[in-house]
Amino acid sequence: MVVNVQRLRGKIVEKNNTQESVADAMGINRSTFYRKMKNGGSGFTIGDIHSMVKCIPLTKEEAVEIFFS
Repeated sequence: MVVNVQRLRGKIVEKNNTQESVADAMGINRSTFYRKMKNGGSGFTIGDIHSMVKCIPLTKEEAVEIFFS
């Protein structure tokens, strides 16, 4: 899976969140979240993606564009 990390970062900021708050809401360690982002999102699970869609929040269209493009 290829994640559009730049678009994801942009949406996090656009929705008035931070990477730290998203990691906390997902229940994962902040450094783990940063590492997954740095690695192009390759470490994100389907569960992680579902959590991000809910906590950022993202529309279905945004989620498809970011996570499945």
